[in-house]
Amino acid sequence: MGSIKDRVAIVGMGCIKFGENWDQSAWDMIVDAAYEAYEDAGIEPKDIQAAWLGTVSSGEVGNFLSTPLKLQYIPVTRVENRCATGTDTVRNACFAVAAGIYDIVLALGVEKQKDYGFAGVVRNMEHPVIDPRGAAYPQFAEKAVRYFHHYGLDPAEGKETIGKISVNSHHNGSMNPKAHFQKEVALEKVINAPIMGWPLGLFDCCPVTDGAAAAIITSPEVAKTLKPNGDYLLVKSIAISAGPGDHNRREDYDQIHFEETVRAGQMAYAEAGIKDPFKELSMAELHDCFSITELITYEDLGFCPKGEAKDYIESGAFALEGELPVQVDGGLKSFGHPLGASGIRMIYEIYLQNQGKAGDRQLKKPGLGLTHNLGGAEGGYIISVGIFGPPE
Repeated sequence: MGSIKDRVAIVGMGCIKFGENWDQSAWDMIVDAAYEAYEDAGIEPKDIQAAWLGTVSSGEVGNFLSTPLKLQYIPVTRVENRCATGTDTVRNACFAVAAGIYDIVLALGVEKQKDYGFAGVVRNMEHPVIDPRGAAYPQFAEKAVRYFHHYGLDPAEGKETIGKISVNSHHNGSMNPKAHFQKEVALEKVINAPIMGWPLGLFDCCPVTDGAAAAIITSPEVAKTLKPNGDYLLVKSIAISAGPGDHNRREDYDQIHFEETVRAGQMAYAEAGIKDPFKELSMAELHDCFSITELITYEDLGFCPKGEAKDYIESGAFALEGELPVQVDGGLKSFGHPLGASGIRMIYEIYLQNQGKAGDRQLKKPGLGLTHNLGGAEGGYIISVGIFGPPE
């Protein structure tokens, strides 16, 4: 099986401020993200040979991207893969470059969620009704209850453990001017927040948000001419795992892991040549739609042994100064989750860190970074795991 490792480079990126962007349309956000990426890459719009648009509800066809950007008569493809949409958009663009079809392409994710007037994810812009299957809280709350029971955590201990995850994310997000929420939150406030679906409180759940992020993708050879100082990222791997929904069907499924995350992680590590992710990665951006999801993902991706996430959290292993900083930019907790943009926003943080442009949250030794997205759909989950790093 082939590999894209080191065959594709990200040479420019842009990301708008996520939030309740009432004064911006989706097209406004597209333009702002794209032009930041153009300027960063040192290219002009005419240099784009093809483009990919990632969105779940804010555009139905490719010219939702090409019209505001005036990318006339070039190929534009819309990608939709639920919460993995942003990363899958980049993945499709990377494969086209790796195949030698194009030299410079654009991947952009956007979502305009706040204008619909209710606190939930919109999946159909023509008919923005609440999903008849109900909110996402119950299924993830059930994961938390099962995890606490399986590993012998009493309710108070379990609540405190997942609460510390949210505290860490908001601490990092307080230093990020592009985050939706830029305020630290005390552990006591997280633990005592209104319950959304026990044991998940308000601060255990990410908000609904507007946002857009963009990436200019090219070959390493072109990247060297555009950024001779090596100020770009190489794609090490991008894996997608689509599951059959065993967690819904099999009585023997333990409900304390996401098999799709395990499989996507294994594929991404194999392609990137990673044997020990905890030691080899310098940062990770995980899909913290809920704090319990982040905790389980630590174990699914091999950051720590099964059942030991609590000990690693207590030790500060995933804090900004820890062995493997997680949610360095603040994560979904601070940014919210505009589905089409989230995965690209995660890559943007790895990009900034390796450029030394992350401000107060700058890591001392950036390097390989991992992104992870978890999407739910009819049947199973759809998971993406990407690994990105600077040129040697």
